Formats: sequence, structure tokens, C-alpha cells
Amino acid sequence: MRVEYRIEPCKSALNPVRGMPFRWSLNPYMGCAHRCTFCYVRHFEQRAERPPDDRYGRSIRIKPNVADVLRRELARPSWRREEVALGTATDPYQPAEGRFRLTRACLVELDEAWTPLSIVTRGPLVVRDIDVLQEASRRAGAEVFLSLPTLDERVSRTTEPGTAPPRSRLEAIRRLADAGIDVGVGIAPILPGLSDAPDRLAAVVRAARTAGASTIWASVVHLRPGVREHFLDALARDWPDQVERYEALFGSRAYLPAAVAKEIAAPVNEARLASASPRRRRARPQPRQLALSL
Repeated sequence: MRVEYRIEPCKSALNPVRGMPFRWSLNPYMGCAHRCTFCYVRHFEQRAERPPDDRYGRSIRIKPNVADVLRRELARPSWRREEVALGTATDPYQPAEGRFRLTRACLVELDEAWTPLSIVTRGPLVVRDIDVLQEASRRAGAEVFLSLPTLDERVSRTTEPGTAPPRSRLEAIRRLADAGIDVGVGIAPILPGLSDAPDRLAAVVRAARTAGASTIWASVVHLRPGVREHFLDALARDWPDQVERYEALFGSRAYLPAAVAKEIAAPVNEARLASASPRRRRARPQPRQLALSL
């Protein structure tokens, strides 16, 4: 698939966030070439009156000045060094990062400003920045979460067509863990009928633990407007026998009832509790007090 890159400087870098464990998010890119059929961002694309269908991911907005803008925002006297999350609206290690290196530039700024950071990605390219992540870990703290919904090559290749295969992500987890970086795995989203078999979910947990993941969490797919239409169309094309099941599960709902979702994710929790974490999280040091110039 041909991808168009649009160079559009940004006016701000940090975005305030509500209802999450972190207060700020940062996205060096907008749009994502991974083209996951279940991507929740399609809902926000539709709300912004942009196409959430197969056209999503064909045009990527590049923010060439994002690191410079971020540096100025982190230098403000009001900045409290609260955690900044990368990867909330688009993958920071999608193919564009190999060319533009904006995520790395932002990591450098966050590290130098003693600001804790977390990353969620499906991109093994994150290992390129192990040097910066090690330094950030020693200062304010850094965490990396690799999304690994399944080990099934067909399910992964079909539902996440622009991403690296599961084995490449496991290798990235191993390399990050060996470098002393806190690395976790998100088994997300779990797809009923495709990736929810208990033995398959337990296998993901075992593989993640073996690779060095200290944290494992899971969530079940949700189908908000924009996501629902695209995902069900893809499902009808690739697994037509599953369409009726999804219509029965979701009906007109975007989210499964909590009890149903908990039951689907139960094998992950059981396997996670049965396996030992490979390492304890290290306490994050406090930033040194900056000298004042008179």
C-alpha cells in the first residue's frame, strides 16, 4: 500500500489526558500505517469527519518540529514532570519513524527534562532507541509496552496487516528486558472466535514471560462507531463464519458486558498469576535540583 507523508508543523506537542493513569500524551505522528482492522482510532477519525475505512493509514501527518515544541513546553516553570505516554493515538514506531526519527528526538527531550515516560507500540523498531531508554530509566523512569494480541501468524497478519509478526515483537521484548528496561505486554485486543482460545492466550503469556515481560495485561475488542463497520466488513471477508457470533455478542453495543469481557480475559489472568515476573520494578530516582541563575 502506498503511503502519503504530509509535513505539517505542530503548535503544541503535549496533550492533556483525563481518566487515564497518565496526565499527558504525545504523538509525533497522526495516522498509522499499521492499518489494524480493530483500531479504536477509527472511531475518532469518524468523529472528525475523516474516513475510518481502508483510507485510514494511507496518509500520515509528520510533525517535523515536534521535538522543538516539546522542549519549550518541558522548560515551562509550570511543568511538574508528570508522566508522558507515547502511542495513545498512533504508533510512535510505525514505519515513518525509521525515516523521520521524531519519536527518538522526543525521547531525548523527555529524558533531559527528567520526565517519566511510557510507550505503547507494535513496532520492534523501539529497540533502536535502547540507549535513550536506558538513560531515561536511570533518571525519571521509562516503561515500554509491546502490543501482542496473539501468536497466531494468520490472525496477526490479517488483522494487523502493517505490523511486524509476533516473533519479532517477542525478540524486541527480550532485547529491551536484557537491557534493563521495564517492558510489559498488552494482549490487546482479544478477538472472540479468533484469538480467545484459553490455550492460545496462555501461550502468549508464557512467551511474554519467557522473553522478559514484567507486566502483562489484556483487554477485549470494542466496536465503537467507525471501528464497528470497518471491523465487521473485514471479518465478513476473512472469517465469514464469525460474523453472526459478533452480532450476537455485541448487538448494538460498543462494549461487551463487563462479566462477559472478564470471562474472555480470564485465561490471561490465570496464566499471568501462575507465572512469575522476571524482575521487580526499580524505584525511580528523583531528578536533581536545578541550580538557579541570578
